[in-house]
Amino acid sequence: MQIEKTSKIDTLINQLDLSDHINSFKQFFSRESSLYIEGDQELHYRYIKALDTIEFKAPPKVADFTNIKLHLQKHGVLQFEQIFEIVKVVRYFRYFKNRELEGIIGEWMDKFVIEPKFFEVEKYFTHDGKFEENLDEVLFGLGARIREHKANMNSSLKRLTSSPKLSPYLIDTQVHLINDEESLLVRGGFNHVLKGAIVGRSSSGGFYVSPDSILKSKEQIRYIVQEREAIFYTYAKEFSSKLAELLPFISFCDKEFTKFDNYQARVLFAKSKNLQLIKSKKDSKIILDSFIHPALHHAKPIYVDFSKNILMITGVNAGGKTMLLKSILSAAFMAKYIIPMKLNEHKSHIGGFKNILAIIDDPQNVKNDISTFAGRMQEFSKIFEYKDALVGVDEIELGTDSDEAAALFKVILDELILRGQKIVVTTHHKRLAALMADRDDVELMAAIYDEQNRVPTYEFMHGIIGKSYAFETASRYGISNKIVNEAKAVYGDNSEKLNILIERGSQLERELKQKHQKVDEKLESIKAKELELKEEKQRVYEELEYERNALKDSYESAINEAKLAARAGDTKAIHRAMNKANQQLPLEKKEPQIAQIAEFNIGDNVKYHSKKGVIVAMKDKNEAIVEVDGMRVRVKTKELKHTQIIHQKPRTDVNLQVQRRAGLKCDLHGMRAEEATEVLDKFISDALINGWDEVIVYHGIGTGKLSYAVKEFLKAHPKVKKFEDAPQHMGGFGAKLVTL
Repeated sequence: MQIEKTSKIDTLINQLDLSDHINSFKQFFSRESSLYIEGDQELHYRYIKALDTIEFKAPPKVADFTNIKLHLQKHGVLQFEQIFEIVKVVRYFRYFKNRELEGIIGEWMDKFVIEPKFFEVEKYFTHDGKFEENLDEVLFGLGARIREHKANMNSSLKRLTSSPKLSPYLIDTQVHLINDEESLLVRGGFNHVLKGAIVGRSSSGGFYVSPDSILKSKEQIRYIVQEREAIFYTYAKEFSSKLAELLPFISFCDKEFTKFDNYQARVLFAKSKNLQLIKSKKDSKIILDSFIHPALHHAKPIYVDFSKNILMITGVNAGGKTMLLKSILSAAFMAKYIIPMKLNEHKSHIGGFKNILAIIDDPQNVKNDISTFAGRMQEFSKIFEYKDALVGVDEIELGTDSDEAAALFKVILDELILRGQKIVVTTHHKRLAALMADRDDVELMAAIYDEQNRVPTYEFMHGIIGKSYAFETASRYGISNKIVNEAKAVYGDNSEKLNILIERGSQLERELKQKHQKVDEKLESIKAKELELKEEKQRVYEELEYERNALKDSYESAINEAKLAARAGDTKAIHRAMNKANQQLPLEKKEPQIAQIAEFNIGDNVKYHSKKGVIVAMKDKNEAIVEVDGMRVRVKTKELKHTQIIHQKPRTDVNLQVQRRAGLKCDLHGMRAEEATEVLDKFISDALINGWDEVIVYHGIGTGKLSYAVKEFLKAHPKVKKFEDAPQHMGGFGAKLVTL
């Protein structure tokens, strides 16, 4: 039954022109396997897609384990070559396991727990399967003796080739290996100077002679080899016994490697050919986007929507109808077996079918002794035996009268639909197409013909019945115009008018297709912009949420600092703690606005933080000197805002002798002297504007250059009352406590 099923699959592969593609695919298997993966196809597909996301080396070629497991079950003795097949599989799984992959592949590899007893066998094999003789002293010694005897044989043969007595008889001075015997090639008469056995004749009449002088060494080697073989057999028996105890583990590895081999072959084949991996869905809808049949080179991609029960393809001869039919069936076949193919996997949809059947070839031949039409009827009768099948019929009217066939095939198609079949048909039957066109479950497609260049375009139009262009095709392939014109006359005017109407319908359909394409492009553009706006909205929302959380955290931190300040007993400590809490309060933020570049000029009324002033000088468009409450401050223009200064009426101020102290810090570590003085200048200006009367400046110790520059600057600043080194716990000599 399995052989019969395989034979049907092979026949279908040949019918669909997939043989080369499938054979190329099979080259990626490590050992021979069927195309179908037994088990849950959805789960298999998940593993394949997961494996497709990682880079890995291909597994080695591995033999089938059936005979190996049978020998172990019967406690037989395996050969080293059979044992190494098991070692190769386990080593490959260990390679994957050691990569510590995540996801379902990593979980899969975690299931492989290698028994310590297996390492006792594995260690005796090199990476290429040779026995590690160095691990056995006796074997190592025997190997050394064999090498010694071979060296003696070579020395003896070299002495013979350089012997003056033998030299006249030597045809060449090489040592020849004939029938596993080292020999010299000599002329007749050699027996006077050389004793040995003739092991062969050359094409020129010479004799291959194995000298007696090396017989003793050869006998010694034979004895040693027999002794080695006995030791090897002892090891093989021991290894087989240990592996028999590990038979469940070996069976598990064998089963999992078969699955893995199916997965990796699909992944590596797809990567090597730039193909896509897609599996069949649980419905019967077929939509192909940018599909290219593997047998075609430089072909136009196929776009087809086969959501209905019947797809009827009509139109020009040699316009690609048969290949479209084969493409649809091929896509369904490859999706069923998860075989990589060329298409747009994101826009394509391929349903699942229990059976895929093709009626493509002409069944008439001498061996069958049957007519074309009778053969077709036999094939149709077999289709009625199936349910849930995808059926492709090429040239459905082949071999019989068109009018009778139209009625017959309409009824046949109706019956097949009732049985749950999905059918693709190619035909030149305008009558059959017309009979089927009024059904809602029938999709019409027509091959398009280029009237101007008189060639097929290999493109298809949905929803119309195509013209066959038999006369045009005949002219293109050399039939004289006289014969073609006479044929047109016989065909008749009414029939020609029908063809004109059909072609006019095709032209209107093409125009409509172009308009639809433009509309689709605009819709895609609108969708892209809509998606872009949604993403921007989401980004702004996330930024606002982040700022809101940061603001909340800042206020909570400031409140905690304020509470600590309230508990403090020392007045200075209270002020400094309050100042620290004030620092942790974020600056007032406004809703995001579109940035506008403001221009400032000398004399403009501006606002700097909470103070208002007048621009008295401009260094450049990015920096200005602002007079605020009698003080001049150098600021960046981006920190300024235009405003109006409202002159208040004179008022009487009552000054209370309350000492205001606070704590602000300025960190100058890592700055150059010039850069540090500029930052310090702005820092003191901001402190004065905000009413701080005590600040701390951190400059570090270092080379002393930065400390010196800070001292000189503070000495020269008119608003600095005094400064001194900070207490030890606040920075000591590396900081200055400044009173303003």
